Amino acid sequence: MGIRGELYTTEVILDNRSYFFNVKENRTGDVFLQIVESKKGEGADFDRHQIAIFAEDMPKVLTGLDNALKFIEKDRKNRAKAKAEKRAAKDAKFGSGEKRLYRKKADGDTRKPDGIKRTGKVIHIKSKKSDSSEE
Repeated sequence: MGIRGELYTTEVILDNRSYFFNVKENRTGDVFLQIVESKKGEGADFDRHQIAIFAEDMPKVLTGLDNALKFIEKDRKNRAKAKAEKRAAKDAKFGSGEKRLYRKKADGDTRKPDGIKRTGKVIHIKSKKSDSSEE
């Protein structure tokens, strides 16, 4: 038996957190799984959260975990299917990814010699850098 009753330890390292799966034995001889989540906190501190699951409770916990994983997979597939159907409906309505042209611009440019484009609603001011070199 290792330090602090550890029988087996494995680690999963992700980008911003780590998970430790420790199989331990307590003083009375009960074997349990300890799952520890460790993530970088403020400064040099780490936030640690842990749960312990005893061996006799493991089948029920694994059944619950399996059901949760099945739900996640089913939900992921349903979301992907809904997204594909939404995209297909949009393509059927507007065409397959082509941009629609709602209004053509007038042939003449609406810019005045002062560099201001007048559209009627918003005034767009052209940079004066190119104009200053001409003077």
